[in-house]
Amino acid sequence: MSEVVLSVRNLRLEYQSRRGKVQALRGVSFDLYAGETLALIGESGCGKSTLGFALIGLTPGTARITGGSVTLADAGGRRDLLTLPEAELRRLRWSEVALMLQAAMGAFNPVIRIQDHFLDTARAHGLTDRGEVLRRAHRMLTAVHLDADRVLRAYPHELSGGMRQRVLLALGLLLRPRIVILDEPTTALDILTQRTIIDLLRELKREFQFTLIFISHDLSLAAELADRVATMYAGQLVEIGEVHAIFERPHHPYTRGLIRAVPTLRGEREELTSIPGSPPDLVNPPPGCKFHPRCPYADGACRSAEPALSAVDGHLVACHHWQRVLADAEGR
Repeated sequence: MSEVVLSVRNLRLEYQSRRGKVQALRGVSFDLYAGETLALIGESGCGKSTLGFALIGLTPGTARITGGSVTLADAGGRRDLLTLPEAELRRLRWSEVALMLQAAMGAFNPVIRIQDHFLDTARAHGLTDRGEVLRRAHRMLTAVHLDADRVLRAYPHELSGGMRQRVLLALGLLLRPRIVILDEPTTALDILTQRTIIDLLRELKREFQFTLIFISHDLSLAAELADRVATMYAGQLVEIGEVHAIFERPHHPYTRGLIRAVPTLRGEREELTSIPGSPPDLVNPPPGCKFHPRCPYADGACRSAEPALSAVDGHLVACHHWQRVLADAEGR
């Protein structure tokens, strides 16, 4: 592996609600390596987007980080983003770590032109030379295969969904961040536009050499784009591994369930199997392993003791019965 550019340790976050405290992140730990693409996968509500926002301190007012660290390694050394003053954190956002939201239309101010979004972003980071900023914007828009002259003059509503997503990519890369977090970048796009975005991400990553966290519930996109895959369930990472190993030899029953619920276009045709039940209530989560009410391998140990994320067989996995899961996956 290359150098670690972001190290997350025991990150915990809760939301305050009328029913009580929602334990949205429960001890998340992982390392992000320079130049890689890490895909975060899981069902809606598992904590993927919350994790993305928490990494750069953009959680809503109802959220509270209750523990852990997010350490960024850069030329200035190693800094815990959770302890930085707000002014310093604002400087790092977009210039070092950029987050791009899943709803591209919601990321833009509808009453100002696209060129003003680029100018405002640059001005917030000390770039006041209008000509230089527009030259950068023109280059970035060209890099995402758009007519830069037309797009810079346009309002957001004058662009299609796919064009807005590409503009957001260009805007996110304006200051050349080292880490890019993409939250469901292909949501609400047709399949042909999705293909365009995925191909474009590969091209941009080669050209600008950034490290990517790709948040998605779409396993086919993760399989195509990622170097490593991290499966998230009930606010925790339950499995992390190299992408081909995850899809060929999953060690966690939840990962295997997600894979078996997706149709394949090659190999033997297999019957699709949905995961029974529903995600747990994170105000009052079940004891032991949080997946045990839905898990075909669950026994007394699963109901009483929550497994830790441990290194086994080249994976990191949190499961008491990973050997049985692996044996079944290999036997198909």
